[in-house]
Formats: sequence, C-alpha cells, structure tokens
Amino acid sequence: MYIASQKRKENIAEYLLYMWQIEDIIRANDLDIDKIKANIIDKYDLDDARRREMTEWYESLIDMMRRENVEKCGHIQLNRNVIIQLVDLHNALLRDPRFNEYTRQFYAALPYIVELRSKSGADPKGEIETCFNALYGMLMLRLQSREVNADTQNAVRQISRLIAMLSDYFMRNEREDIFKPADQ
Repeated sequence: MYIASQKRKENIAEYLLYMWQIEDIIRANDLDIDKIKANIIDKYDLDDARRREMTEWYESLIDMMRRENVEKCGHIQLNRNVIIQLVDLHNALLRDPRFNEYTRQFYAALPYIVELRSKSGADPKGEIETCFNALYGMLMLRLQSREVNADTQNAVRQISRLIAMLSDYFMRNEREDIFKPADQ
C-alpha cells in the first residue's frame, strides 16, 4: 500500500507493474486475507494502525477482484483505468507534432510490439497494454532467474524506452497540461 502510493506519485509505469504483481500475490494467496496477513503483512514491522491500514487495503483489493471476476486472471478496473489513461495520452502524443521524439520512439518499438502480440496467442491487446505485458513478463522471468534470449532482451529494451518516455509525459501532464500552446 505504501509502496504503491509512492510509485503512483513517482512513476506510473512502475506503479502499474507493481499493482499487477499485487494482484498476482493476492491470487497466489487464494484471495485469503489470513494467508496475506501471514505471508505478507506480518513480515513488515508496522504499528497497529499501519497494520490495520494495510490489511484494509488488501481486503479492498480482494473485494474488487471478486466483484470484477478477476480472481483467476485479468486486472481490476482500477488498473485498467491506468492503461486507458496511458493509451489516451499515447494517442494524444502521436497526434501532436511537438512530440515527434515520442513518435520516433514508438515507431522504433512498434515491430517488437507487433511481434510480441502475434506470439502471445491471446486476444489482441492495444500497443500500450502489449508493452506492459512484455515488461511484466520480463519481470516475472527475472524473479524466476530464467534465461532470456538476446532478441527478447532487445525487444524489451526498446519497449522500456517507449514506456519510460510515456510515463514521464504522464507525470509531467499531471503537474501541468503539456498540450497547452506554448504562448499561454
């Protein structure tokens, strides 16, 4: 909860990947708050108030996962909304000629995105969600200490650059409207 809050303030991409990991951790604990307390919350040195806060946060996520039928897979609406916001920003950046460096970065990553989407065999996702799926997949491979071939590493490197740039624009746009004309 505290990590998520900090990541949300600093880097939207890291926040989203972290929240996807939290969803998987909740699933690994069978959406059971007692298991989450034993395996996660109790590992932190928290006072009673913070422990209660963290427990309530996990309970609310469990509730959302159940109500939204994403107990086995998928993402809660809270996380899907972040993707929607990022897609909207991505499209706005591509339309605005002032952000041609972003457009160049997108087109450099696009062949990898298309290839990953075709290899996934899942329902076609938009470019940005495909990027996040690739980054999350790489995170999981690293956590499992699995070998990653050079082509995949190169693809993820390109995608990472794109998502880092998108995340930076997202955070800047939250502070001020990056699309307003310069003369205002």
